[in-house]
Amino acid sequence: MATTFEKLSSNKVKLGFVVDPEKFDEGLKKAYNKLKGRISIPGFRKGKAPMRVIENHYGEGVFYEDALDAIFPEIYQAALKEHDVHVVDRPEIDVEQIGRGKELKFTVEVFVRPDVELGEYKHLGIVKTVDEVTDDDVNAEIERARDRSARWVEITDRPAKLDDQVNIDYAGFDGDEQFEGGTAQNHELILGSGSFIPGFEDQLVGAKVGDELDVNVTFPEQYHAENLAGKPVVFKVKVNGIREKEMPALDDDFVTEVSETANTVAEYKAEIRERLEKAADQRGEAAFENEVIETVCENAKADIPDAMIEDQIDGMLRDMEMRMMYQGMKLDDYFKYTGQTREQVREMYKPQAEERVMSQLVIEAVRKAENIEATDEEIDAEIAKYAEQNKMELDKFKQNLSDSDREYFAEAAAIRKTIDFLKANAA
Repeated sequence: MATTFEKLSSNKVKLGFVVDPEKFDEGLKKAYNKLKGRISIPGFRKGKAPMRVIENHYGEGVFYEDALDAIFPEIYQAALKEHDVHVVDRPEIDVEQIGRGKELKFTVEVFVRPDVELGEYKHLGIVKTVDEVTDDDVNAEIERARDRSARWVEITDRPAKLDDQVNIDYAGFDGDEQFEGGTAQNHELILGSGSFIPGFEDQLVGAKVGDELDVNVTFPEQYHAENLAGKPVVFKVKVNGIREKEMPALDDDFVTEVSETANTVAEYKAEIRERLEKAADQRGEAAFENEVIETVCENAKADIPDAMIEDQIDGMLRDMEMRMMYQGMKLDDYFKYTGQTREQVREMYKPQAEERVMSQLVIEAVRKAENIEATDEEIDAEIAKYAEQNKMELDKFKQNLSDSDREYFAEAAAIRKTIDFLKANAA
């Protein structure tokens, strides 16, 4: 077999094939054995008619298409390997010559991973910035911890105020008629939380236990119940109880309850600061990495085939389907509940998919330009990281890795190394 290679564009190639007659005859035999059981010829039992008889009856070319299908995968993959072609779509085949005893001649046009024209990818003037953790940040985090540990205490000697929790019965009336969905018993409501219609909670400030009062409010114009949207209504409310939040004192006893390592308030503050600084550093690192990759991609050019974007969208939909499954919902049910179609979601994902494909192509192009490869130590580190994240025993996990598995981790380690290279040279 002889093949030729022609580059049609930055993302499409043409392969030419000249296949020996013997190879095509091999395909004819495979096609005959595959199809003979389905063919009826007068005078022969089904499946027993010789190839020549079938060809004479249905025409010489009756097996040609299936013969080409039978031998195509092998010769196509050999050509891709020979010319180092990485296809991203189905090939378009144009047969130029086909027949028994003849050389099989055909061409294939197929989209491939596009060439990437890198722009500037070093010295971008980008530096990592990290938000400073202030004393106010530390104190706010401690207040949140105190709030989580607070308890509610019954109050009987004063009226309700903002931030109190009131227990109420209520019934809503539109004129003289009680409306559906506007009634509850022993409902717990924190005044000032904004949980109810605007104005409702404010009118309970100053009420005492046992009070019965009318609360006059107007539903928002965009309220979900159309029969109530924009309407003034009255809620008849009875206050059953009032509770006040009692915050724990910020002392060493509190610290030992909420922290596994700190024993004093000073140690707890240091622990909180360290945690907030670590989180700030992680946010800064992620923002820095995103900005670097986005800038390098903006500086590059590539003509991405639609097939690559569609494949990326397929992957995003599979991820979405998995998330839905974890929530006990089928993807089609999600579309039904949200009023969306699969096609609308695919279109919504398209810009993000294009960005992902572009970033993958650009990172690969930088890797190639800088001859970046992962060392054995870096590959082992990537494997160890994966095993730890998935709570696997490292030695046992490594023993079960195939050559293709290790190639996957080698690729992942090289990509991470390339991204680290871009960040190290971004200033």
